[in-house]
Amino acid sequence: MPKTMKGPGIFLAQFASDEAPFNSLPSIAKWAGSLGYKGIQIPSWDGRLFDLEKAASSKVYCDEVKGICADAGVEITELSTHLQGQLVAVNPAYDLAFDAFAPAQVHNNPKARQAWAVEQMMMAAKASANLGLEGHVSFPGALAFPFVYPWPQRPEGLIDEAFTELAKRWKPILNAFDEAGTDVGFEIHPGEDIFDGTTFEMFLDKLEGHKRCCINYDPSHFLLQQLDYLAFIDIYHERISAFHVKDAEFNPTGRQGVYSGYAKWVDRAARFRSLGDGQVDFGGIFSKLAQYDYDRWAVIEWECCLKHPEDGAAEGAPFISDHIIRVTEKAFDDFAGGETDHETNRKMLGL
Repeated sequence: MPKTMKGPGIFLAQFASDEAPFNSLPSIAKWAGSLGYKGIQIPSWDGRLFDLEKAASSKVYCDEVKGICADAGVEITELSTHLQGQLVAVNPAYDLAFDAFAPAQVHNNPKARQAWAVEQMMMAAKASANLGLEGHVSFPGALAFPFVYPWPQRPEGLIDEAFTELAKRWKPILNAFDEAGTDVGFEIHPGEDIFDGTTFEMFLDKLEGHKRCCINYDPSHFLLQQLDYLAFIDIYHERISAFHVKDAEFNPTGRQGVYSGYAKWVDRAARFRSLGDGQVDFGGIFSKLAQYDYDRWAVIEWECCLKHPEDGAAEGAPFISDHIIRVTEKAFDDFAGGETDHETNRKMLGL
């Protein structure tokens, strides 16, 4: 039977705050439901919305969370561990910046910070199992990304060593998610060691094709790299387990290209936009995903340098709904078909 994707969903990370209705799960879930969203992707690090440790240990708590969502007319699409996953692998160049993602007691202590991140990931696997979720989204972290451009010349074996270590750190985590029955969709993203198809393949090879190593497909990061994001679906559709619906635009000038000259987001040649305001071909994307029977969630990740987030959220639900293709169960030309059998086929071939 053909499959149709779920949606619209919304990633709550960019909306959570200390102000109502964005400061608790019941109120933010009702807000999302009122806009027409059917699913919410929960940032597992935000204690205002979710208690990851309790979710990992208590099925009762998870049932309460699901009940809160159901009362608001939504369900959980996935848990996100983008911040914790980032800390599974950190090049020393980023130590000070990424300490902000972790609790104060592990600051200035990379080993303790990594151990905390791995523990968080293990809890996320248990929480996903308790919530009955088939998908999860995260970042893989980065050891090699400071060396993304080959100048100074990279020593032979440097990248191979980085990906060997990255896979070593992630394999036990992926095994835990396998026990939970949950795929991990890594967001392929500059700043991560996995930032395009080639690097994803390197990681997957080091993991010996681990079945839970999947992709959170976000075309905005591909457009800003000038990668063919439609062909990407043709190549990797079997590994796409999640979908961030996010728009972007690339307007190169005589002064700026892909790297955008360290400019602020609003002044960059490559910048994120609200849905429908950028250059991403979502008609092509939704068609490709429908072609390959993608049946999981389409989740808006709002990031725009111009538009107010609440306006972006309000526009996002109908935008996604209008793009989801209810996949047909019959061929358009069935009306013209006739009964055939083996002998008829042979006669039509002159045999």
